[in-house]
Amino acid sequence: MTHPIYSYSLCIALPLMLFFGFYFIFAPVPDKAIFSNYLRSRRVMGFAVLLLAANYSVHFFAEIRFQNVDAAILMNLSTYFLCYWLFSSALTTLLDRFYITRRRFMVHVCQWLLFTALSGVVLLGLPKGLIQKMGILVMCVWLVTYGFVLARRLILAYRRAVRLCDDTHSDNVGAYIQWLSIFTYWAVIFGVGCGLLTFLPDKYVYIWILSSVPFYIYLYCSYMNYLLFYEQVEQVFESEMPSEGDVSAMAIGEMQALPPSFSDIAERLAVWIEEKGYLKLGLTLKELSEILKTNRTYLSSYIKLVYQLSFREWISSLRLEYAKTMLKECPELTIAEIAEKSGFQSASHFIRLFKEKEECSPARWRKK
Repeated sequence: MTHPIYSYSLCIALPLMLFFGFYFIFAPVPDKAIFSNYLRSRRVMGFAVLLLAANYSVHFFAEIRFQNVDAAILMNLSTYFLCYWLFSSALTTLLDRFYITRRRFMVHVCQWLLFTALSGVVLLGLPKGLIQKMGILVMCVWLVTYGFVLARRLILAYRRAVRLCDDTHSDNVGAYIQWLSIFTYWAVIFGVGCGLLTFLPDKYVYIWILSSVPFYIYLYCSYMNYLLFYEQVEQVFESEMPSEGDVSAMAIGEMQALPPSFSDIAERLAVWIEEKGYLKLGLTLKELSEILKTNRTYLSSYIKLVYQLSFREWISSLRLEYAKTMLKECPELTIAEIAEKSGFQSASHFIRLFKEKEECSPARWRKK
């Protein structure tokens, strides 16, 4: 019996996955210490992709799907379980360099071995019938729940990282890691979908295989694009994120250093705003606290309490007001020139923020 669509789909997916996997592991990165965490993440991801490629190879060369369906399902479930953790670990470590620990590694390996052993008992040890179907359902629920737990952990790490960037930098540094959020949601849909497709009749398996092609192409492009911005993002994490052992001590020390009131900072900020210090490109909370000779935690608390905004949102609001003045008083300047003079990263970023606040473009607002 031949299965042309099944075989052709494997011929498309397998070479791509082998290329992506080996590239992630062996491709060089800039020779700087700061890229060590990026390289670690990419190698873990490369191992995960190669593991899936090995799964595809067994399907392609041994045709296990048509020799023993239960064995093929067991192999898929075991592979997915392990890859769920590898994928989530590779991405989470980009946001938290302390995520992969020896203890966490051992816990997940033990969970994978237990899941594989129980799946083997259910699929190969139990007789066909209701009991086996109930067992398979339990294993599927376990797999999906495990994937959702890991995805939730990654999304929480992403939100913490974005919040850190917004609270400490005037530029939208969080936009550089947005792909992690997009990919996580896509991975959840793809992972659950692949798990369901495992149990479909043989003639539909090619859907599961072909659906992986755009998924891994997006992953590859995202990793390559992130390399351009990784150093900038990692510098934010290095300068603002304390090590795990120092978190409590630093928090206590900073809280004890807070002045008793906000009156002193209000006067200094008023002078700084009058001098238009917010127009400086790449302004950070640390730089502003040094200018005002105050504590970063104290300054961040003041901004959130008084303006109800993050540091980035507050600086952006000041820049938008300055840009509106320029739009009215300097008709000879283009939108791009006003965006640059107002301290925005780019004209497109300025236009997007302007539309969000004024519900129209800067050009249209100027005409009004």
